[in-house]
Amino acid sequence: MTPDELAAELADGRIRPAYLLAGPEPLLHDDARAALMAAVLADADPSFNLDRLEGASATAGALEDAVRALPTFAARRLVLLREPEGGRRKADALLETLARVVAELPDPAETVLVVMATKADKRARWVKAFADPAVRVECEAPKGRALPAFVRAEAKRQGVSLARGVAEALAERVGPQLLLLRRELEKAALVAGPGQKLEVAHVAEAVGVSAEEPIWDLTDAIGTGRVADALAVLGRLEANGAPGPVLLGTLASHFRKLARVRAGGKVAGHPFAVRKLEEQARRYSLPGLRSCLRSIHDTDEVLKGRGDLPADLALERLVIHLAG
Repeated sequence: MTPDELAAELADGRIRPAYLLAGPEPLLHDDARAALMAAVLADADPSFNLDRLEGASATAGALEDAVRALPTFAARRLVLLREPEGGRRKADALLETLARVVAELPDPAETVLVVMATKADKRARWVKAFADPAVRVECEAPKGRALPAFVRAEAKRQGVSLARGVAEALAERVGPQLLLLRRELEKAALVAGPGQKLEVAHVAEAVGVSAEEPIWDLTDAIGTGRVADALAVLGRLEANGAPGPVLLGTLASHFRKLARVRAGGKVAGHPFAVRKLEEQARRYSLPGLRSCLRSIHDTDEVLKGRGDLPADLALERLVIHLAG
């Protein structure tokens, strides 16, 4: 079951006796847990109807007592168990008890068990126990084409209207870090202003990115022929301590991809990034790209101390040539 399917099922009033939230994505864990707490507890007092257990310290007896307890002045109670393996051996009594109580919980249940696990081996007995009517909810971050779809769904949840290409731009800049994607979308929406459609320019202005992203700003400026912007980005990167060889390596990789695309070859990557490479490659001829790669090689020689030109000037000269 996906988190979206879980939300739809809860909205229809279906509450299962046990849930396994499995996977490494914390935002999906948090959202699924919050949705389950709201659905199971409703207006019930969590002081009496919510138990939290940690796998590293919980005992089999504590788990069994929590699951067997009855709700107090409420229709249901909730038991949350985090990371049940907790470094334990597979034969640990807690895991054996977990497998048994999941299989024995009635449907519908007065006590609902929610287990959260970053890793859950489908071959393990306790994991196999989460079969219908219990269920496993996959908390894996979407990748590839699915990531812009997450951005669009999140924008809809936040009531933000997206212009063409914004979801792809956010997905490319931030990557599969869903909590960061959510926050950066909120920031970009503030830049756009209340009720305004979010444009790619707002993303560029507002979104903080991973450590690699400013280098991609450099390759974007170069590949689209914006010499002044490229030099400005280069200056910021150098001021922030980016090593020259790292910058040069990124430029070499980028121009090798451009040459491959210009020659009719294929490159792997997100469709949005591939489209940008194709657009940039059209600016260059194959001889021109070979000249760019020779210039990158010559600059590498300078950075290694085989020339009289200072490294920063050599990089500036290179950027002007590549973007010109």
